Amino acid sequence: ADRHCTTLRIAAPMIDFDEMRVALDRGEFYLEYLPIVTLVDGRCIGAEALSRWQRTHDVVQPIDFILKMENTPLSGALTYWAIDTVAVELKEWLRSHPDAHVSINIPPEIAGRGGVLYVGQKSGLAEFGSQVILELTERGLPDSLGLQAIDRAHTHGVKLALDDVNLVRGGSLAILARCAFDIIKLDRALIAQITADDPRPAWLDGIAALLVS
Repeated sequence: ADRHCTTLRIAAPMIDFDEMRVALDRGEFYLEYLPIVTLVDGRCIGAEALSRWQRTHDVVQPIDFILKMENTPLSGALTYWAIDTVAVELKEWLRSHPDAHVSINIPPEIAGRGGVLYVGQKSGLAEFGSQVILELTERGLPDSLGLQAIDRAHTHGVKLALDDVNLVRGGSLAILARCAFDIIKLDRALIAQITADDPRPAWLDGIAALLVS
């Protein structure tokens, strides 16, 4: 009888551009903060700001709207909203915890267009530049303007992280070779390759060398 059983999968909601735009206008998005702790002693040293969407009675999963926003005007709109919201919600926390930091995701396609700098200054978050980590996803390569903006941010004390590194498409290696990243965040598929039998896969030393250089 087991061979006749099927797995029920709930389909992702059908979401279009206008629905996401209206949701932003209505204030349906909010931030959750994922604590960042050290492996050495378990201390909380910061948090990552993650966008969430409360649509009617359901929370839309990020995978169902983030990818649809990429390379559209909403990509910048959501990012600038997130920076403003972080400034409102965490400004006093950052001020009272100068050793803590907050991470904000920045799509590569909007890097270097001036919006991040403008919103950071207007919101007051720029005051905490050394406590801010800008995370770029590996899913896209920043253009020349983006690379210049990344370098300028780095020289002003802002820390940079490369997110979703999986080494599959080679994009991460291209970015790492051209940008001075302080942090790299490995995709869970790579982390799964680190086992008791193979605690140091061949790719680990290569990534470490790029990061140090």
